[in-house]
Amino acid sequence: MKKILVATDFSPRSDRAIRRGVLLAKDFGASLTLLHVVDNDQPDRIVQAKREAATALLSEQAASLSQIDGISCDYSVFMDAPFAGIQQAVKTAAPDVLLIGPHRRQALRDIFVGTTAERTIRSKSAPVLMANGVPASGYRHALVAVDFSDCSRDAMRAVVALGLKARLAISVIHVLDNPAAGPMSKAPLTEAEARDYVMAEEKRAAGELTALVFDAGLAPAKELVRLNDRSAADIVCATAKEIGADLIVVGTHGRSGLSKLMLGSVAQEILSCAEVDVLAVPPRA
Repeated sequence: MKKILVATDFSPRSDRAIRRGVLLAKDFGASLTLLHVVDNDQPDRIVQAKREAATALLSEQAASLSQIDGISCDYSVFMDAPFAGIQQAVKTAAPDVLLIGPHRRQALRDIFVGTTAERTIRSKSAPVLMANGVPASGYRHALVAVDFSDCSRDAMRAVVALGLKARLAISVIHVLDNPAAGPMSKAPLTEAEARDYVMAEEKRAAGELTALVFDAGLAPAKELVRLNDRSAADIVCATAKEIGADLIVVGTHGRSGLSKLMLGSVAQEILSCAEVDVLAVPPRA
């Protein structure tokens, strides 16, 4: 992790993302770029005034972070629609990670998540880190949610490539669709036979998870298989709390339950419900 881009709209939510960016820059010796996008769909005089104000604020903030925190920090101001501006900035800067602030929890479909952030994560341009938690210290424990898809492998490889494996405790979780709640629930099995079947499925999933972890270069890591008795996203978030993970890593597309890691279902739900930071990793081109 050498280049970190932080999108800011100068709100308290963005301040949280900037602070997390500073901590990461210190931990990894990375450079930090602050980004603000001025919506240019306004009268020219308003756009110019906002550009000048944003430039002044970012210049002061970047200088302060460089002097006080001792990191390499610069800034960029783009004139465009928010999503398009962020996309252009990512293309120009080619960061290892794009940092954004948390969504507004009081809104089910907050405009930031529902448009700019969600579209940015969907765009597959760079891993997107949503700073949900209070950035008091560096990360200590990451929980990686997988569904055995290629995108899950990409997410796990990103943990290695970004240098997280070398610095954090890593746990990997697979949420297994409960076989007893599907077609098997209608099968003429005794209670003991149904229990044996579920145990066999858990053992099979555990073996597949071990192979996946080894192949991705994450071994040794703590491996967890959980039966899906409610929302898969809820299970992931609850497990993160249970084991003390302060970062959840998730692929943005998958195949099916956490077997449905399509953004818009499980990945989106994790972004919405997680109280800790979430790193959303797009599939490789």
